[in-house]
Amino acid sequence: MIYDLIVKNGSVVFHDEVKKTNLAVKDGIVVEFGDDIDGEADVVWDAEGQYVFPGLIDVHVHFNEPGREDWEGFSTGSSMLAAGGCTTFFDMPLNGVPSTTDLEALQQKGKIGEEKSFVDFGLWGGLVPGNENDLAPLAEKGVVGFKAFMSPSGNKEFAAVDDNTLLNGMKTIAGLRKILALHAEDGAMVQFLQREKERQEKFGPDDYLQSRPIAAEWLAVRKAITFAEQTGCSLHFVHISSAEAVEEIQQAKKRGLDVTLETCPHYLLFDHEHTKKLGAVAKCAPPLRELSDQKKLVDLFLKDQIDFVASDHSPSPWSLKEDETNFFNVWGGISGGQFTLMAMIELAVRYRIPFPKLIHWTSARPAKRFGLDGKKGEIAKGKDADFVIISLKDSFTVEKNSLLQKHKHSLYVNHTFPCKILATFQRGKLVFDNGRIRASKPLGQWLNYDGKGKGAV
Repeated sequence: MIYDLIVKNGSVVFHDEVKKTNLAVKDGIVVEFGDDIDGEADVVWDAEGQYVFPGLIDVHVHFNEPGREDWEGFSTGSSMLAAGGCTTFFDMPLNGVPSTTDLEALQQKGKIGEEKSFVDFGLWGGLVPGNENDLAPLAEKGVVGFKAFMSPSGNKEFAAVDDNTLLNGMKTIAGLRKILALHAEDGAMVQFLQREKERQEKFGPDDYLQSRPIAAEWLAVRKAITFAEQTGCSLHFVHISSAEAVEEIQQAKKRGLDVTLETCPHYLLFDHEHTKKLGAVAKCAPPLRELSDQKKLVDLFLKDQIDFVASDHSPSPWSLKEDETNFFNVWGGISGGQFTLMAMIELAVRYRIPFPKLIHWTSARPAKRFGLDGKKGEIAKGKDADFVIISLKDSFTVEKNSLLQKHKHSLYVNHTFPCKILATFQRGKLVFDNGRIRASKPLGQWLNYDGKGKGAV
């Protein structure tokens, strides 16, 4: 047998165990495991002393193409993700021009992604006031779900939903058997509190944190859950930052609601003191919380009350970050898509989390939630050969020149991870190796499928 790829002697992270074995790939699919694989391969990777993880599935990134490629586009963005061990990502519908709120915009973005992405991708559609009639065509074309903001998005082209839009949108999305992803912060509260700070001429990081309290996140979560219970809409809450919101969502699960939540590595590794120390690179919405609140979130994460993690990679040129006089005017986004998997391994090492449990947060559950588990989410026979080679013998300190994103600023600069990503394979093809993109051309496929999701995980 002639295979395309054989990975030898690696400690393969399966869903239920870590096992030293060999694996073989043919036509982009894992076809064989065993100590003695009978055959040759075009490419052989000796993974002695290394771990083989399933490729990360990042369901929340912002690549701002078309229209704002100077912020981040599919080429630089997917290269960055590949360097971080990500083999599938879902791009959010805002920040590009036009936003992905109708079929023409979706097709335009999908075409660009097919031409430029180095790893597989799906696209979110948007729910904004006035586009309810566009939801069905977007669903038919295969968006992974829809995204809405319950507070201002910071982008004039992507308006937040009012209650009527949210209720009507939920009813339509439920009928389409799709998932609604929500940025859950109460818009009235955060706008009122920001105006109060501005009236007092208080513009610092402490003031920004106080303008977006945990209460605003919790209130928005509770409202969305109440609306979903009336409409039957499946929900996914993005970048949840507080234990209070997690607990509200878990109570809804117990009542039978089809709902999931993600958090981001920056909420688990960093806190408000980092915002005060590092400034603009650490601004996000919701904000990094006080250490005591962050510890509560980490505790619930360790108790498996959070379904999965996503980067919320939200890049911008430094010109949007450099206002030193008013923290409210700084672009609120963390550039961190390259480090999600390494951050999770850092948490696993710190808290002694078994690697098979870790991949439920990084790969298996995202695949199941969004209907990709037939092909992705784990290393198994018959599934796509999407995997990452990782060394725990080497550490990795982030430097600006190691960032593959377009703009070389990040909260993670100077952070040291207790591991190093050596290589990333997309359907058996080497995409990233030794700090560089190795694919001669983009390999990514647009996953514009009719997956309906598989219910809460």
